[in-house]
Amino acid sequence: MVAKLNLSIRSANIDDQRQLANLIHFETLVHRHLDWRPPLEWIGSEPYLVLEKDNNLVAALACPPDPPSVAWIRLFVAQEEKNLVESWSLLWSRALAQLSPGPNIQVAAIPLQLWFQRLLKVSQFQEVNKVVIMLWDSGTIPPSQPSPEISIRPMSIDDLPAVEDLDRSAFGSLWHNSQTSLEHAFRQAAVATVADFDGHTVGYQISTTLQMGGHLARLATHPQHQNKGIGYALLRDLLVQFKQRGALRITVNTQEDNPASISLYEKAGFTLTGETYPVFQYLPN
Repeated sequence: MVAKLNLSIRSANIDDQRQLANLIHFETLVHRHLDWRPPLEWIGSEPYLVLEKDNNLVAALACPPDPPSVAWIRLFVAQEEKNLVESWSLLWSRALAQLSPGPNIQVAAIPLQLWFQRLLKVSQFQEVNKVVIMLWDSGTIPPSQPSPEISIRPMSIDDLPAVEDLDRSAFGSLWHNSQTSLEHAFRQAAVATVADFDGHTVGYQISTTLQMGGHLARLATHPQHQNKGIGYALLRDLLVQFKQRGALRITVNTQEDNPASISLYEKAGFTLTGETYPVFQYLPN
């Protein structure tokens, strides 16, 4: 335990849940990652650090790697704005020592608030990309398109190992989901489907419900089967299912530097909303 000006840092434990919940729900300086798992569920994974003053939690930082090569900043919360920089600096330096980022691990964040962006910038994080938001609200199902003789079926829990392998092949390392993360996504999904071809899973999608509609959280086609209409078929099938449920709006997020993905969604009737989220990565000099 390291102390400075009556402040001490330690790993969070299950007994901290109540104080952490109060910090997360009642303070204004809160960064939460766009995640399948709420912040309290990460307790027990490291680094998950709390800053104490007189036995009271005043700040917390969680950035446990998942998968092992990527550590997203999943939570940062501080009680007082006047001590914001100090709280961040103390927690981040300890987390950094635990992570030892380098060629084998990347540290990243999607900061939605300007105050957190400023903290990241002074800590050698750089903006490397943007997440763009797209919307389908026309109510018009796009026409079917030629595709291989695939079968689209509901995803099962037994599909997750194959889905994780596909996910690793389809996405860059920063965006790869572990099987554990995909299982959390699957259990929260409103619609989860896979596309099979010649006895192999070649595509999948996982979507959740939102008020008045749904959100396409993940869609991928194996690189060896891309540009064959499989992603479009999965997307169209999803829109049909959501429309049958009475959904009026479907959203999806993708990366600004992924024109193929943007083009696919536009082909199905999605439009860019103009809303973006910055992606920051720790890139020390």
